[in-house]
Amino acid sequence: MLKAILSRQIDAFERAWGYDASYMRHVLRAAPLSFLKFSFVARMTDHRAAPAEALAAAGLVGTLHEDCGPCVQIGVDMATAGGARPEVLRAILAGDEAAMSDEARLAWRFARASLARDLEAVEPLRDEIVRRWGDRGLVALSLALTTARMYPTLKYALGYGKACSKVTVGGVAAPVAHLPVAA
Repeated sequence: MLKAILSRQIDAFERAWGYDASYMRHVLRAAPLSFLKFSFVARMTDHRAAPAEALAAAGLVGTLHEDCGPCVQIGVDMATAGGARPEVLRAILAGDEAAMSDEARLAWRFARASLARDLEAVEPLRDEIVRRWGDRGLVALSLALTTARMYPTLKYALGYGKACSKVTVGGVAAPVAHLPVAA
């Protein structure tokens, strides 16, 4: 019964986002309890603790670090639904700091410095995040970065990874820059 309920949730997720969640079905088939636990990952980030464009930047940096296909697209789609402006999302994908909002630029730099383990760069960025949005905002951005990496990593590990594909923002193809992580 639990498998049937969870399978319907996957169906709804796929319909809502136009996303192939075959890897989730694989996890559900093989380890239903693990799938149930994994399904709580998306709910870990407090989406009210930091601006939508900052959360989008942190999440997309994490996703782009692991993937250049459908996971990036769903990240863009969810960020758009969460209130991030298309022009800012395009700038994040292109690595165009000048075109990002202040919030997105700060989170983008923070996420990249964190992934690069660049302690010298990350410290002042972390301090600025806490100054603007408090510890709650710092945790939200950190979780957005972390959880964004989990999905493509699991997907590829299970054999469901796809080759790079076109990403669209607001129905328009968006160039994606694969920049080195170092800030």
